[in-house]
Amino acid sequence: MKFFHISDLHIGKQLHYYNMKEDQRAILKQIVERAEEYLPDAVLICGDIFDKSVPSGEAYTVFDEFLNELADTVPQIPVLMIAGNHDNPQRLSYAKEFLERHGFYLSVLPPQRPEECLKRVELTDEWGKVNFCLLPFTKPGYVRQLFEEGVITDYNSAIRELLVREGLDREHLNMEQADSRDTGENGADNRDAGGTGADSGHTDQEQPESGTRNVLLSHQFYVNGTQQPEGCDSEQHIFQVGGLNSVEVSLVEHFDYVALGHIHGAQQVKSPHIRYCGTPLKYSVSEEHHEKSITLVTLGQKGTSPVIETIPLVPLRDVRREKGLLAEVLARATEENCHDYISVTITDEKEPYHPMEQLQEKYDSILELRVDNQRTRIMSELPEAEEFQPDPMEVFRSFYREMRNQPMSPEEEAWMQKVLSREEAADGQQSLSREEGAGEQQIVNQEELL
Repeated sequence: MKFFHISDLHIGKQLHYYNMKEDQRAILKQIVERAEEYLPDAVLICGDIFDKSVPSGEAYTVFDEFLNELADTVPQIPVLMIAGNHDNPQRLSYAKEFLERHGFYLSVLPPQRPEECLKRVELTDEWGKVNFCLLPFTKPGYVRQLFEEGVITDYNSAIRELLVREGLDREHLNMEQADSRDTGENGADNRDAGGTGADSGHTDQEQPESGTRNVLLSHQFYVNGTQQPEGCDSEQHIFQVGGLNSVEVSLVEHFDYVALGHIHGAQQVKSPHIRYCGTPLKYSVSEEHHEKSITLVTLGQKGTSPVIETIPLVPLRDVRREKGLLAEVLARATEENCHDYISVTITDEKEPYHPMEQLQEKYDSILELRVDNQRTRIMSELPEAEEFQPDPMEVFRSFYREMRNQPMSPEEEAWMQKVLSREEAADGQQSLSREEGAGEQQIVNQEELL
């Protein structure tokens, strides 16, 4: 059995205020074309389908087009999706039952009530059954009510206890397979959703039969002991103090393949069969050297290692850096690269006249403009207390001269000096008020202690 593993589409994302709708449409179209070419048995989308919890109408339209194009493939390919931390479970689950009748399986929340369980989708090939377990992004508070008080203390314990409850931990799966080989019994099932994002069923889970290959879809921050995945600037709220949001990879390494979402760079965690596939597009300059792709996984007979390949994706526009003298950066603009999203750093010692305007004549989408020369390096090395504080009057004189192409008159100088003096007096009064208020508060606190 072979399937596509993709994640973190972040539909609706803007890059430094540039709308990426056309970039996302183009890359999703490529994914559909590759699906028509390779004809996978399933497409797995492992979370963060949308960039915002309240997607725009435009974002919904882009996603709708993608699903419709996937639905038109012949033969139709089942699509398995889970919610990520950026997704709103209620909004993402709209029309979920209708989608399932057309081969789109969606799980947006872990079990919320005792009668619910994780969603599972079962497919078969020449080697038997493949059990896909859909585990959407899970916070401790999502599942705490299912267990005794004090059991769920962090993300790791939440995932651990949830897998044990579902009979998907290492001990249960190994025990079941040994019993099944001895007795010839099996108990594979294929449950459909009941409620929002989780499946209705009994808590005494039936287990996958011996020889069944198990694939987990998950959207969490998995670590291998003290080793963390390599991150990038476009990932938000992933790294927390003390690793409170991390999940130990040993909890899931007994699955035949673990399809992960959350981290934007493609990489394995401890073993090749536990993999973040990365985003289909570059969503920050820090991803400049990433090679975006579709992960193609081929599962053979139970007990054999999956074959993992990557199918390159070519973006409509690249995201990259340009650095050098302004004249050099301008000279490197070509018809092929002038539409890219670029971060520019100019190294001229004498800062050029209106560099941004000159760059915009050559490049369409400039994300930022930085200056790296002797002056800026000296400024960056100064201790905070010694940082140069420009004189406000002198700053305004320079601004006036640049805007009007002439110096200020004596009358204008006098008027501006009055404005600045009035502002300085107001700032001083506010500082004094804050100090007096702090003193009063300290007296009150001391009286309370007495």
